[in-house]
Amino acid sequence: MSQQPSVVLATASYDHTIRFWEAKSGRCYRTIQYPESQVNRLEITPDKRYLAAAGNPHIRLFDVNANTPQPVMSYDSHTNNVMAVGFQCDGNWMYSGSEDGTVKIWDLRAPGCQREYESRAAVNTVVLHPNQTELISGDQNGNIRVWDLTANSCSCELVPEVDTAVRSLTVMWDGSLVVAANNRGTCYVWRLMQGTQTMTNFEPLHKLQAHDQYILKCLLSPELCEPNRYLATASSDGTVKIWNVDGFTLEKTLVGHQRWVWDCVFSVDGAFLITASSDSTARLWSMSTGEEIKVYKGHQKATVCCALHDGTEPS
Repeated sequence: MSQQPSVVLATASYDHTIRFWEAKSGRCYRTIQYPESQVNRLEITPDKRYLAAAGNPHIRLFDVNANTPQPVMSYDSHTNNVMAVGFQCDGNWMYSGSEDGTVKIWDLRAPGCQREYESRAAVNTVVLHPNQTELISGDQNGNIRVWDLTANSCSCELVPEVDTAVRSLTVMWDGSLVVAANNRGTCYVWRLMQGTQTMTNFEPLHKLQAHDQYILKCLLSPELCEPNRYLATASSDGTVKIWNVDGFTLEKTLVGHQRWVWDCVFSVDGAFLITASSDSTARLWSMSTGEEIKVYKGHQKATVCCALHDGTEPS
């Protein structure tokens, strides 16, 4: 078994490759060809062993530490672009959302899809609540749905703006806030009522007109960033904006990408942000200064997703 890298950074592009990078030097040390489709989303397992690539219509799992180009596992029951993928905190199961209108759950220790939920519209985004028992999905018709995994049903539906696609969802690490970003550059923020174990109580907290164009990704900062709490919004206007969640004031704007910014991910301590853009680069930013620290160059076409795992393995 090869040495486990302390930082796993991966990007995927319309050039049909997935690249692994040395975060500090910016050197690409491994390229995986992905000829059968574009990759819409990347996610790294909690133990840093595997990288999930969500394509059309498959999800492929690659070994992070091996140099083999072949996936170690394929998940195949979606019928259209898989737009969301993520893992339960222990890495026992994976969830996904697709333009085929479904949200699925996959047990990583068994073949096939274990559960399926019908959203009735193309699913753009799915996130797992920190309680690990509820998934929240956002779809092309503007619906947000909470899927209660214990009751095995939809426990809540919201439509912040009719017929305006929900592009991205994010939940605060302690479960206190949910943010939804849409195609009109707006973020809707809800407080999740404390004292309830489930999320059926959404209390509207703020409506943030963050950009004049699409927001493609919104992301709340991680626990180790405390007491500071930030919201990052990545947009088709080429910028990423960093908002202070206390009052939703604009802290800084990250300027450097030449085209749409599709994805972003915080470092585990919230001190850095990685972004992926149609200008074919990924970039590393300092959250304290807003300065660009590193540019990851190598993709030949739009870089549409990135994944970073620089934390320790779950205990």
